[in-house]
Amino acid sequence: MKDKMDKLGARLREKEIRIPVDLTAGIVFFLVAGVILLLMPSQVAVSERDVVNGRAFPTMLMALMMICCALLVGKELYKIAKKKPLEYKTVNLLVEVKALIILAILVITYVLARTTGLFVVGAVFCALAFLLYFRCTKPLYYVITVGLAVGIWAVFRFLLHVRF
Repeated sequence: MKDKMDKLGARLREKEIRIPVDLTAGIVFFLVAGVILLLMPSQVAVSERDVVNGRAFPTMLMALMMICCALLVGKELYKIAKKKPLEYKTVNLLVEVKALIILAILVITYVLARTTGLFVVGAVFCALAFLLYFRCTKPLYYVITVGLAVGIWAVFRFLLHVRF
């Protein structure tokens, strides 16, 4: 298993993607603003008698964001038409995959703590997952980390009466 992970890591380390930064950012954030505008009526209730309601400022902000994004995309398309160079960002796939794994560990930690109602379950999972992620081979580190996670939770929960 470790050999397969090392081989996959070596292959991903060599893979890079070049992304036109301004063009990509303009398109992505234009779409984000559009999705927010589409979701807003179902998320923010308004009253007919209010002149300025809870949707007014976010709607103006998203409209402004869409205008700025359209200008940015237009500028980049103009550069492409005039055959001027675009600004590119090189993204290494190994770095991005590692970031996604860390994000997944944190999301699973939150979901476990939220669904069980016990912060300690999420904390123990997080501690163990990060030790495994960083390939820790010393069993004592696992014992210390789990013991500290449970101990700190117990102090806050039972001595300080703090509910997470």
